[in-house]
Amino acid sequence: MKDHGLCRFGVLTASDRASQGEYIDESGPAIEEFLEKCLTSPFDITRKLVPDIQDEIESSLINLIDHENCDVIITTGGTGPSLRDVTPEATENICDKILPGFGEQMRNISLQYVPTAILSRQVAGIRGKCLIINLPGSPKSIREILDTIFTSVPYCVDLLGGPYITTDPKIIQTFRPSKKK
Repeated sequence: MKDHGLCRFGVLTASDRASQGEYIDESGPAIEEFLEKCLTSPFDITRKLVPDIQDEIESSLINLIDHENCDVIITTGGTGPSLRDVTPEATENICDKILPGFGEQMRNISLQYVPTAILSRQVAGIRGKCLIINLPGSPKSIREILDTIFTSVPYCVDLLGGPYITTDPKIIQTFRPSKKK
């Protein structure tokens, strides 16, 4: 049973080279740093680092949801057009619903900085009561995107029956529709 006072985040990095120790993963820690700076409600983070292998990404996502009880999973890496980039396919395969607005918005944000953002295939979806968001592998892009899209994440988690997430309004202005009286 989930502790509804605590939001459980999964941070999954998909990278052949980082998983083999050829370089240090900076993208996963960039997501963690963002969460630590902006969240004011209780949370914990479970980290995974996997190679760009679709089956391993899928099984890691399922494990984060079914065994680690994550409410939100943020992935990084594997969203480009190369043959090894399979994070969106893995996410789509395990999701019950896809939320295309996230992918559209993430690309729109990145297009403000680089014209190659049109090559990105970021997606977001829901498996059970867990929101999954695919981000690119660049720490700079991660922050640019999260600064905008995270405003809607707490309300999405509300709609899924998850814990109530609050943020530091100096960093992220969480949006929730006003309740009619």
